[in-house]
Amino acid sequence: MNWYWIDTWIVVIGALTAIACALPGSFLVLRQMSMMGDAISHAVLPGLAIAFLVTGARASLPMFVGAAFVGVLTAVFTQWISTWGKVDRGASMGIVFTTLFAIGLLLIVQAADHVDLDPGCVLYGAIEVAAWDVAWTFSIGDLLIEVPRSAVVLGIVSLLNLVFVVAFFKELRISSFDPDLATTQGINAQLMHYLLMTQVAVTTVAAFEAVGSIIVIAMLVTPAATAHLLTDRLGLMIFLASLIGAASAFFGHLMALYIPPMIGFESTTTTGMMAVATGIFFVLAWLFAPRYGWITRLVLGKKLIKEKPVGAKPLKES
Repeated sequence: MNWYWIDTWIVVIGALTAIACALPGSFLVLRQMSMMGDAISHAVLPGLAIAFLVTGARASLPMFVGAAFVGVLTAVFTQWISTWGKVDRGASMGIVFTTLFAIGLLLIVQAADHVDLDPGCVLYGAIEVAAWDVAWTFSIGDLLIEVPRSAVVLGIVSLLNLVFVVAFFKELRISSFDPDLATTQGINAQLMHYLLMTQVAVTTVAAFEAVGSIIVIAMLVTPAATAHLLTDRLGLMIFLASLIGAASAFFGHLMALYIPPMIGFESTTTTGMMAVATGIFFVLAWLFAPRYGWITRLVLGKKLIKEKPVGAKPLKES
């Protein structure tokens, strides 16, 4: 099977999506708010639908603004319900995103009566088609390079996310581990929370057209969780999460090209195989991580038992 230029751009778009998601996703994992990415990615549907119904067109900017605004509202509503209603944070996420998701589906169905707006594209994306939507063309000698619009958008979002994380790394780190300590040091933990949620919402919306909301969830959570098994250092964790996400995009596309013919299928979705690749990396880390890997701990435990001095007494619980 041949590798074409379109395959390269599919991998680039997937890798940029993974990097853009890994930067805020690492902090979501640390804050034990992994499902917030799920909540926001589903709840932005009303913003997309309302923007279309108001403007009557599928222009990118109004739909992006509408979806990002509703994504931020999702974080705000979740925090309000959790704080004022004395409801568990996970339950408040479920209340908000299921309600907004249902409203969004109803609005999309209404809009679909007037235009070919496909809910499946919102959920699963169309990365193969996105690679053909060229926004920028330039030449290097005799070589003509056509850059897809999704690559430009996701590249900008990745850069903005990187700048945000670098600029507020100290504030994000302290408020993620100990919000009360952050407050005593003059850091507005609440503001950092909402800035992070805004970052997640913008990233989610930017990745919608290319990979869809379902794959955004995988890229937000799984590479960061995998990196968390490999290291306890936050800076290294963010770097590894980005690297694992980009590698998942590459190997996921390879699996989408080569595995289906081997088992008798014609094709499969690249985004789905990218999500599978992130799961494979997570399982490998869960098994073989240097400190937290299941097999590693099993081997080290047996080694410690063998090295235990004869006649040594077991430690008593304090």
